[in-house]
Amino acid sequence: MSAPVIGIDAGGTATVTYLADADGRVIKEAQAPGANLQSDGEHGVERVLAESIAKVVDGRTPVAAICVGMAGVDRPEDLAVMNGVLARVARNASAVIVNDALIALEAGVPGGPGTVLIAGTGSIAYGRDATGRAARAGGWGYVLGDEGSGYWLGRQALRAVVRAADGRGPGTALTPRVLAHYGVQSPQDLVRLMSGGGARPAAIATLAREVEAAADDRDAVAQRLVSDAARQLASAAESVVRRLDLARAPLLLSGGILVGFERLRSAVIAEITRRLPTIVPTLLTAEPASGAVRLALDHHAGRLVLPTYRD
Repeated sequence: MSAPVIGIDAGGTATVTYLADADGRVIKEAQAPGANLQSDGEHGVERVLAESIAKVVDGRTPVAAICVGMAGVDRPEDLAVMNGVLARVARNASAVIVNDALIALEAGVPGGPGTVLIAGTGSIAYGRDATGRAARAGGWGYVLGDEGSGYWLGRQALRAVVRAADGRGPGTALTPRVLAHYGVQSPQDLVRLMSGGGARPAAIATLAREVEAAADDRDAVAQRLVSDAARQLASAAESVVRRLDLARAPLLLSGGILVGFERLRSAVIAEITRRLPTIVPTLLTAEPASGAVRLALDHHAGRLVLPTYRD
């Protein structure tokens, strides 16, 4: 039997790893904490990837190829760091690292044109056309962008709470929800919690569920945040679709925020439909790690051609 391949979806919140045979059938799968080069650093990412690989193969099992999908690895310097990480953890397998949006698109539209809009801890819109050209919008990281993401919603919720405490913003049901989330008594207590690990993007992104719940309870501030997030995400998708002329191609929705939060997902779909009437956005039902498996198989067979950005 041919050596298996490994496909890894390294997200901001969780890392999903598939071990698959030469036909792409999943033999074993595992989950580990999230891995992001910008927020976790080289050593943090290496630790998670090594743990993930060890969960699906032992040290004696040969692996033909590994593909890792991870946010924020498009810059040459970041790619160089990740290639070094994979050289240390890939168990002598041939390895390739790509943006996590590509493996999501590959999972939903294997080899074909389309757009994927991802909102999890971070956010990005990514597309490729039939000629192999690619474009992206967003995905700039939590300091410069990630609008509409779980982190963005959580940060906006925190800001709404402290603005309300100062009298600079309206009162909001987010205040008791956020305080209960952190187990504190007053907004002033949040200052201490926003140092160290409490300010990590994945930690702040957990507040997105409080925004969703408050919006469902008709809190005006939370409802505005959801509407703002929907417009930001739809704008990113529209940018990619128009630049690559993908108005007749599939548009997939992925990521924990879009998959798990019905109110936001409905608002995003309505906004995309308003902007791009020919498109019917659909949820990505396949696990993005399956797209990484497909790319690992192509890489091993020598037929992998990665999309190239048009600008």
